[in-house]
Amino acid sequence: MSKIVDRTLDLLELFAEQKRPLSLSDIAHLLKIPVSSCHDVLRAMRARGYLYEVAPRAGYYPTRRLQAISNVIGENDPVSARAEPVLRSLRDLIDESVMLSKVRGLEATYLLVFDAKHPLRFTVKVGDNVRTIYATSGGKALLGSLDDSTLDTFLKKKSLKSITKRTITTRAALKRDIDLGRKRGWFLNRGESQDGVSTLSATFAWNASVYIVTIAGPSSRLDKVLEAAASSLKEACAALEMTSDAPQSIQRQVQGRRHAD
Repeated sequence: MSKIVDRTLDLLELFAEQKRPLSLSDIAHLLKIPVSSCHDVLRAMRARGYLYEVAPRAGYYPTRRLQAISNVIGENDPVSARAEPVLRSLRDLIDESVMLSKVRGLEATYLLVFDAKHPLRFTVKVGDNVRTIYATSGGKALLGSLDDSTLDTFLKKKSLKSITKRTITTRAALKRDIDLGRKRGWFLNRGESQDGVSTLSATFAWNASVYIVTIAGPSSRLDKVLEAAASSLKEACAALEMTSDAPQSIQRQVQGRRHAD
């Protein structure tokens, strides 16, 4: 990737991380890049209206132009428009975090994240990749979407290192677990990538691409409703793979729960 592109994206992420105006020397120091290179990026972004100088020698800060453009892009995202009502309803029904990721090769990138309302919850950031694919339900769902030849090649080459005491570390056991996930239509991670966290994932295909929906939460809560969560997860994925809109049955379940409460 071009250095100038990398540095521009690093600069935007730095402002989100620091949450304050930054001087040229601040940016160069925090990003560990030469002042001259940092100046080039700042000058270009300022000229295009993405940055402004708060006051002389008071540092720079992003304008709302980036937010305005992001809003327009987000409002016209075809995947988000299709999946958001379904996944939001699923989150409301299960009351645990729900994520959507898109598969590309042996990676899957999170596109949508709906956090649970509980203070203790599992979450990820949009734009992050699914972590260790052999120890997460999203990763197993990705592996389960591969043809047998590609999966076998992955298993032969991949070193399966222990992350927690529950991590599957043998190829034969992982293959059995993936086969089980394929058979029942969803994949499970119960404390394999992080102690005390359970996740379950299923896939759907759209426009010749594979997407993964994941439900995640503390094992102490999610394990108690695992079968119901898996059933709702499969229903959501089936609806997203169809040409129809959001599954009315999930929305009716949410409304029914709210009336019961």
